[in-house]
Amino acid sequence: MDRLKLSRIDEELESSEVAALCFLCCDVVSRKRLERIGDAKQLFLRLEEKGLLDNPVFLSQLLHTIRRADLLNLLETDSRQPEETDASPVLSTYRVMLYRIYEDMTEENLKNMKFLLNGKLGRRQIEASDTALDLFAEMEKAGLLSDTDVNELLATLREFDQQLALTPSVNNNSQPTQPTLSISETIYEGESVHTDAEISRETSSLPNEDYALTHIPRGLCVVINNESFRGLELSNRGGTQEDAKALRKVFYSLGFDVVIHDNLTADDMRHKLKELSRRNYSNEDALVVCVLSHGEQGCVFGTDEKKVSLRELTEPFTSKIAPTLTGKPKLFFIQACQGSGYQGGTVPCPPRPRNEEEVGETFEEDAGPVYGETVPWDADFLLGMATVQECKSFRNTSTGSIYIQELCKQLTRSAESSERDNILDVLTRVNREVGRGVYLSRKQMPEPKYTLTKRLVLKFVR
Repeated sequence: MDRLKLSRIDEELESSEVAALCFLCCDVVSRKRLERIGDAKQLFLRLEEKGLLDNPVFLSQLLHTIRRADLLNLLETDSRQPEETDASPVLSTYRVMLYRIYEDMTEENLKNMKFLLNGKLGRRQIEASDTALDLFAEMEKAGLLSDTDVNELLATLREFDQQLALTPSVNNNSQPTQPTLSISETIYEGESVHTDAEISRETSSLPNEDYALTHIPRGLCVVINNESFRGLELSNRGGTQEDAKALRKVFYSLGFDVVIHDNLTADDMRHKLKELSRRNYSNEDALVVCVLSHGEQGCVFGTDEKKVSLRELTEPFTSKIAPTLTGKPKLFFIQACQGSGYQGGTVPCPPRPRNEEEVGETFEEDAGPVYGETVPWDADFLLGMATVQECKSFRNTSTGSIYIQELCKQLTRSAESSERDNILDVLTRVNREVGRGVYLSRKQMPEPKYTLTKRLVLKFVR
């Protein structure tokens, strides 16, 4: 790998982060070789010895695990090597799980854990452990913890924090797996993860079971409304304020607290989402996030014209990061282009004069340059896209975007109806109505994607 990039990454990492990276590498580099490492450069040398930096995939996994997305950007150019990725080493799911527990532990948790392990570990080992990662390492040395036996750790965590004992497992790509699996329900066999949940399905949700919506407020609806862009490539988004108003009105009536953030940079968006992921949702039933911006395939833009991937929008709310949202619907509605192409109809739509409804109206496209990006899915997510991949979406500069305005219209219709429409029925009607229109002599086709496990019925409560 480029030594200059490695040096820049080293300069940005704090000593605690270097210690965390060393812990994560314990399964690929011997503990003795990791002793007395003082900075990331020394760690990188150890990884090079093992051939683990021949491509950036392994380092990307490390930086992703410790949530240094800013440093991942340094590797972005090199990381697009799918032919190498499949053969690359991956972080141990077991060790990433331990790191997630460490992330969630407070100072009080650490003191309690040291107290409970007194007698099982020597006094010197306990006193020398400044962090939970140090304790985990001492437990491993004493034979109290391994990738095939986490019972002692589970029993200890249960004594002072039940939530920590519910830390979900993660798969070998450091992506979210199914939520709410306790450590005791996870069996590690080599590089595979099997769960007892695969054996018994007696508690599985029935297809017609509804998500529980009992709290007032139902939850939080956050709208990121990007109108004014600072650079030269992306134009300002006239009409987006109408979308924000429509979303505020409908979701407030549906029982949600609504918060609107105007004109956020890419980093501001990530920061707001990270703040939201730390929120306690125990007394709320759902989360809604709406992003109104320019976009390209697999991402949206901040007002500084920098990209935020769809993965970065959804991942902070997976159960491994936001456990109080486990089993609750998380709805994301994205008004942005997903490419530079146009959606056509079965019969080509030739240029034609505007009809009476279009006179005086101006349509624009929420587009940017085109690159690829994959989106990870976890249970109970719904992602409503204004358009299919590789195509543009349209926004009226006076009345708002075609997709968001139709979405709000159909949500209102369903909420006022005596019928108990599922959210998927609502989005099907949105698809139909948007697909009927013609915008700048072109078509638009929204695209919902979801991993919902129950029916979601939204009714007005205010």
